[in-house]
Parts: sequence; C-alpha cells; structure tokens
Amino acid sequence: MSKHSANFGGTIGWDEQTVIGKRAPRAGELKTESAIAAAQRAGVAIDTSKKYAAGHNKQHEAAKNTAALDRETEELHHNRVNTDVARAIQQGRIAKEWTQADLARNINEKQQVVNEYEQAKAIPNQQVLSKLERALGIKLRGKDVGQPLTTGPKKK
Repeated sequence: MSKHSANFGGTIGWDEQTVIGKRAPRAGELKTESAIAAAQRAGVAIDTSKKYAAGHNKQHEAAKNTAALDRETEELHHNRVNTDVARAIQQGRIAKEWTQADLARNINEKQQVVNEYEQAKAIPNQQVLSKLERALGIKLRGKDVGQPLTTGPKKK
C-alpha cells in the first residue's frame, strides 16, 4: 500500500495540506525567533511593538539617580512635638489627677497617642492638639503654651 492510496478516496499532493483544529498561536507564545518566523509563514498577524516597562517592576525603582541621592545633603525628618508642649500636657493631666488612659478616653484617642505626646515623640496633629487643649483647659499651640485656655466669642 503506498502513501497516496490511504487518503480515503481523494488524492492529495505533497504540496497540499489539510489541517483540522489548528489554532493560531497566541501573542504570549511567540517569543522565540523561530516561533515568530513560523507564524509569519503561516500568515498570522504579529504585533511586535514593545510595551513600556513590560516585565519590569517600575514601582520599586529609584526615582532619582542613586549618585544624585548620595550627593543630596538635606536631612529629611518629621517635626516632633515640642518638649514645652509635652511638659504642658503632662502637667495639665496631673493637675486634673488623670492617668494617661483617662485623658486618652476623654479625647477619644488611644493611650499610646497620649504617651507619645507626653514623651515628645509624636508628629503634631492639629486635631489631637485641639482635643487635648479642650480636655485639659490649657493652650498647647501658639506663643503662650501652658496658659489657661480662654473660651470667648470668636473674632470675625
């Protein structure tokens, strides 16, 4: 039996080819040169544009040149609560005979927040300072830190 007689009645030449169920390769599969060349011979549309930052995790790369960062001399740090303010908070709390937990409960903050303010480790937050001022009845912002808080009509 020859190769040509087993084709179920029809004669197919060597140059013809019948492919059933063959799909075109996906873009992700066309990575090697030989795969791209085979797809081009098959007549598949190929997109060869390079995606910007494709395959790179750009979010963790340095925004500046590392040499420029090394030359930079500016110290970057957050301002902390002044020691005068910390001392005024502590004295105001002791004058009212409150614990740090009592003061924290009174201003709806955690005890750790009050502790950080009293140790001058906290980054000043105007809302928290305002709550502390009202609860303790003393000024914590401005020139006269530690003076009694005067509540009068607001100036227009």
